Amino acid sequence: MRVLGIEGTAWCASAALYDAETETVLIESDPYEPDSGGIHPREAAEHMSEAIPEVVDAVLTAAEAEHGPDAIDAVAFSKGPGLGPCLRTVGTAARALAGALDVPLVGVNHMVAHLEIGRHQSGFENPVCLNASGANAHLLGYHDGRYRVLGETMDAGVGNAIDKFTRHVGWDHPGGPKVEAAAAEAAAERDPDAELLDLPYVVKGMDFSFSGISSAANDAFDEGVPVEEICFSLQEHVFAMLTEVVERALSLIGADELVLGGGVAQNDRLREMLAAMCASRDADFYAPEARFLRDNAGMIAVLGAKMAAAGDTVPISESAIDPNFRPDQVPVTWREGDASIARGRGGGERGSDDQSGEEAADRRGAEATVEVVAAVDGGADRRVIKRRVRKRYRHPELDRTLRRDRTVAEARLTNEARRAGVPTPLVYDVDLRRATLTLQHVGDRDLAADLDERWTAAVGRHLARLHGEGIVHGDPTTRNVRIEGSAAENATDTGADADARTTLIDFGLAYHTGHVEDHAMDLHVFEGSVRATATDPTPLIEAFETGYAERGDEAVLGRLREVEGRGRYR
Repeated sequence: MRVLGIEGTAWCASAALYDAETETVLIESDPYEPDSGGIHPREAAEHMSEAIPEVVDAVLTAAEAEHGPDAIDAVAFSKGPGLGPCLRTVGTAARALAGALDVPLVGVNHMVAHLEIGRHQSGFENPVCLNASGANAHLLGYHDGRYRVLGETMDAGVGNAIDKFTRHVGWDHPGGPKVEAAAAEAAAERDPDAELLDLPYVVKGMDFSFSGISSAANDAFDEGVPVEEICFSLQEHVFAMLTEVVERALSLIGADELVLGGGVAQNDRLREMLAAMCASRDADFYAPEARFLRDNAGMIAVLGAKMAAAGDTVPISESAIDPNFRPDQVPVTWREGDASIARGRGGGERGSDDQSGEEAADRRGAEATVEVVAAVDGGADRRVIKRRVRKRYRHPELDRTLRRDRTVAEARLTNEARRAGVPTPLVYDVDLRRATLTLQHVGDRDLAADLDERWTAAVGRHLARLHGEGIVHGDPTTRNVRIEGSAAENATDTGADADARTTLIDFGLAYHTGHVEDHAMDLHVFEGSVRATATDPTPLIEAFETGYAERGDEAVLGRLREVEGRGRYR
């Protein structure tokens, strides 16, 4: 099968020919290059209308010269997400070409194509994918016939966040390569242990935020901080945030394969961090060559061929573009029968605070090793020794700060939550120098291993109590909730019984706030983890929100709907 792919979601007009038999890909691209600043939608659309016919003609001419007039078996195009005017140009070209050649038409999700090109080339069975591009930054994982969004930016895409700073400095678009070059220059000259610029580091579960760090970098430039030093610190913070949430995702779902996508993925420092993190976890890491990372029609053609082979084509009359085409809206027909993402291994910020499994095993998750030890002085209660491990991918100063601050926060907020009436482990000892906590062992299993409406409703009530006391958990995932008692013992639990058997753990990202936005973000993090691990998340989430409404502020649930609409993968 030979498929002609057409890409044009934002800035790059591209066409490609993929030959499934020989595994060869011919790509012709004509990127839009604005004179200054970022992408201007009108200019991008004008460029697309001029460039798409040219790149398509070049690829079609080469295909017919080699394979004759019947060279094309299907036409695939980027259906979305992207800029509407650009997508319409691509859609019109694809429909015209499919009609003229009398071949099937395939509408491809651009973000899923970034994942699939990495999966295709790496040979990985079931990877997590980090898409790091100008307008997007999110994590995808496959589960029960669809790709699920495991985490994402809640404001700017990673490339846009960097470009915000470079526009302020006065550098031409694109800004990413210039920041990388300036950061490399600073790295070559600075003391490895020299202090980093103090910039916001915002991770919320597997979601993250870049808007504050862009503004802080702009302020530093205005205050006279050398631009090379700002670029170095900016990269260290932004890419450490991305690497941390990737590790959380791998740990949450038990995956051991990672692929990278998006234009920002060409950055050497980001790839270095991700490779180091994966090596520490014995996970496999793959980054496609540069031509398949930036926006390109090659990935559209490759995924288009898989979809066409599965019969996943679309009539021309039903081939409208979708600027808000979510990756989790795509039925993954070409992977039917594949295994879903693994579950039941590892965990969140604590690395499941893994109090499940073997009695005294030393386990490693996303941020910590956890050892379950026998009770002291013959007592009945087992204890958990939790050690936040050093992250070699992070700058040493940033790593020390995060490990210390999170250890302090976990000890303090765990106790405060308990005083507020929320079941939490007792904290027996804190060692800040070693970033180690000794905690009460609680529960028999993680919520992820026993997803049930009773427990999610209890989590809703617990978070409502926390928020009523001005506390945000920060990382309330299905791995950070522990359930007590056997299935038989729990069979009739409702209300207070379920609350008593449901314990919140891992308060390392917790903080004090009374702001409705932060409370809504807590709910968003929990619901995202349910969607990532549940076959049918809807009743679980409904029970969770009902539980929250029993004791919480309705304004928080209202704000939750707004938070859900901010996804940059749209």
